[in-house]
Amino acid sequence: MRRIYIVPILIFTFFSKGNAQEKLLSKEEAVALTLENNYGINVAKNFVEIAENNKSVLNSGYLPSLTGTAGANYNRSDSNTEFPGQLLEDGSLRPDAEVNKAESQRYNSGLNLNYTLFDGLGRYYNYKRLKEQYQLSELQARETIENTMLQLFSVYFEVARLTENENVLQQALEISKNRNTRAEYAFDYGQNTKLDILNAQVDVTNDSINLLNVQQQLRNTKRDLNVIVNQNLEETYVVDTVVRFVSKLRLEEFISQAQSNNVAVLQTERNLKINEYDIKVNKSGYLPTIGLSGSYGWNLNQSAPSAFFSGVVFPGTNTTSVSLGLGASLTWNLFDGGGTTVRVKNSKIAYENQEMLKKQVELEVNRDIQNAMDIYKNRLNIYNIQEQNVLTNQNNFERSKEQFQLGRITSIEFRQAQINLLNAQTNKNLAKYDAKLAELQLLQLTGQLLNVDL
Repeated sequence: MRRIYIVPILIFTFFSKGNAQEKLLSKEEAVALTLENNYGINVAKNFVEIAENNKSVLNSGYLPSLTGTAGANYNRSDSNTEFPGQLLEDGSLRPDAEVNKAESQRYNSGLNLNYTLFDGLGRYYNYKRLKEQYQLSELQARETIENTMLQLFSVYFEVARLTENENVLQQALEISKNRNTRAEYAFDYGQNTKLDILNAQVDVTNDSINLLNVQQQLRNTKRDLNVIVNQNLEETYVVDTVVRFVSKLRLEEFISQAQSNNVAVLQTERNLKINEYDIKVNKSGYLPTIGLSGSYGWNLNQSAPSAFFSGVVFPGTNTTSVSLGLGASLTWNLFDGGGTTVRVKNSKIAYENQEMLKKQVELEVNRDIQNAMDIYKNRLNIYNIQEQNVLTNQNNFERSKEQFQLGRITSIEFRQAQINLLNAQTNKNLAKYDAKLAELQLLQLTGQLLNVDL
């Protein structure tokens, strides 16, 4: 009869030893691994780096442009010049003028400098706009980090909950095995029936299956956590099951400062500032543009020999020249068909839309914070009730155990007390982590998720 339970006992022993050898993955270590290795966070950091490059003076338009040019030309030619019917002074025919392997070279180089002295302040406001865009990118990266942290702790606390449930089910299995052993001894001495043994065996089997299912869920959830922290999927560890809640006074302080810390509100403020600069950039089209230019050039011309009068070959020449230029220009688009006016009007409308969006986001954030606070209080109350419920069911189970050992209640009544305790313990675990996740969501809305010790 007892051989039936060798497999569950071996499975239980295997996982118990495995858990004892696993390292601890603390909350702080999980956060550090996520910030360093998570793909989504690293992509967000790269976008911030791009925005930082864009806001540098190298992308501002304030620096001049300097262009260098250089060129070289080579030419070689053979020529024969005839003078048909032409006579020299002595009456003889004019001879042909022949030039062979006549070579000519041309070399030139130059520098051109252009600088926009004034462009209607468009460059100035665009530079400020790029700085605001950089701050917006930082806020977007922060939002990505906050969402990833919330995802991290959702999975982390799920691992913790399943770990505690595993321990509860292991205890339940141990109780059922002990009960089965007692039933077999009692049957051997004629103190109970075969039915008591069968009931105990059914409960051992059910508890073994429940334990195996939870252990499978735990392994899967650990893989989910490994994906978030970006480490080997088969990495094994145990997590910290201790939960600490933020004090009520500190939460109230966070809520009072939520409008100045909430990432969604801060993003709308940055977008509003960007739209304000868009208006000013477009208005710069009404003003003139003043530019300065300078140039420096060097030329060398080596001409080829050429035929001259009376068949004489005139030798080539070398000509070197250096030039220096400086200029200023003023461009004023007095009328561009109304394009600038349309752009200014549209940017003003976009600014008004952003103002309304900011008010809407502030209203929604206030609503979400109040809802999150109510949810948190409710879940915290449920957790406190479940803690008391565990104590009640623990006392009930201990009394039932005594009565069962004295033969005053049946195995079915004892099993019911055991199930009630098991349900109370798992419900308490669920309520504890639900309350903590509700607190984390509240901290995210108040903009403090990355600033508190979790």
